[in-house]
Amino acid sequence: MTDYKTIPTPRKEACMSALTDLSLTEALAKLESREVSSLELTQAHLQQIERYDPQVQAYLTVSADLALEQARAADAARARGESAPLLGAPLAIKDVLSTKGIETTCASKILKGYVPVFNATAVQRLLDAGMVMLGKLNMDEFAMGSSTENSGFFLTRNPWNLDYVPGGSSGGSGAAVAARMALGALGSDTGGSIRLPGSFCNLAALKPSYGRVSRYGLIAYGSSLDQTGPMTRTVEDCARILQVIAGHDPLDSTSSKAPVPNYLDAMRQGVQGLRVGLPKQYFGEGLQREVREAVMQAVEELEAMGASVQDVDLPYSDYALAVYYIIATSEASANLARYDGIRFGLRVEKGDMIATYKATRGAGFGDEVKRRIMLGTYALSAGYYDAWYGKAQAVRTLIKRDFERAFEQVDVLAAAVSPTTAFKFGENSADPLQMYLADILTVPANLAGVCGMSVPCGFDDAGLPIGLQLLAPPMREDTLLRAAYAYEQAHDWHARKPALVS
Repeated sequence: MTDYKTIPTPRKEACMSALTDLSLTEALAKLESREVSSLELTQAHLQQIERYDPQVQAYLTVSADLALEQARAADAARARGESAPLLGAPLAIKDVLSTKGIETTCASKILKGYVPVFNATAVQRLLDAGMVMLGKLNMDEFAMGSSTENSGFFLTRNPWNLDYVPGGSSGGSGAAVAARMALGALGSDTGGSIRLPGSFCNLAALKPSYGRVSRYGLIAYGSSLDQTGPMTRTVEDCARILQVIAGHDPLDSTSSKAPVPNYLDAMRQGVQGLRVGLPKQYFGEGLQREVREAVMQAVEELEAMGASVQDVDLPYSDYALAVYYIIATSEASANLARYDGIRFGLRVEKGDMIATYKATRGAGFGDEVKRRIMLGTYALSAGYYDAWYGKAQAVRTLIKRDFERAFEQVDVLAAAVSPTTAFKFGENSADPLQMYLADILTVPANLAGVCGMSVPCGFDDAGLPIGLQLLAPPMREDTLLRAAYAYEQAHDWHARKPALVS
């Protein structure tokens, strides 16, 4: 961990705080006008980390020396007249993405000490666009969780109330951006892991369509479900990062060759004539009163702006959670077989290979990861494959067709991100099923491969954020951003910040 006392402090604390309050878009404008340097901006964020991360614990690794070096290089490049979309902007990366020369653990003890020799494509594209990398962010181990309580190292706390979870699995990403410890971050979403912390932490957080962003270098949990996406404080900031990371990658055979539109232009088109669908299945019992009211108010405001609203039916969504936890755990069982103590990461030596293999996995994996590996191994085992995994894949096809039919009638779907706002630490951790229900409104999008995002739409009676979930057809992130931006501009929800950093 970096010794923050070595970081130079050329500006007064109040000025540094003002720099961390900037959105990514605002910061880029000030960098371009030379009103602020990347070095000053980076120093401000490193000092913000020093001040607040001991309480929030969002970072697993702070790469201060690298960040300062990159900031100086960005300033020099700008002085030479060079430009890039994110030149000099301090961002952070979820620890599920490989970073060359920087420890990448997936918040698991089994990968403690693993230092990749390559960057994930999404990370490399950010670096090529001029990003300054502040460090790696905490998460649920191998992205398995909804609260970041499953990290193999420590809990991450919600900056809006330190007694509450930030959501998961990208909880470190959500907490870091909300606490002004980064201008934006990358997260990953297998069943809601970008949108859930986005909602709990009052962020704009976007899960791209499956294939829109390369998965190369994203450490796999569920290969047919995983997707990398941006988490920021504004919709426009999301669009800027997505513009950089989206597009075909020859290193990922599942990445789409579909053209990448200009997201910044698309999002400003307004919602006049946009058709918004309300899925009946997403507004049933168990929805917290304040969440329901905030989401319905947001939909009414979209209608007042010129959108039309109608009910739609997604009948097979009722089976999505069960289907997800069969498919995701089955893929996890296969993907995590590589962590054996032989090639990289933790090794618990027990004399012979099989004993070493068992001891390493027993010591290296946490309880939730072990639970999901066992569930997946069972679903894939002889005699059960057809009854469980095969049937789940068949129902997944029906869920996908539900979305296809719905998107013949509407352009976007609107719902809550989670049935509730953030919950207290330990409130759901003793009951895995109750924890899994936090994802009930987000997993269908991953099964269907559609894009979705969370946009701030209010607060509950306890002052905790509420997120509006918007979903659009595959590869239609432009439509998604259009609806999200129009709603965001009508409010200041996104501009509010936690009392912790006020």
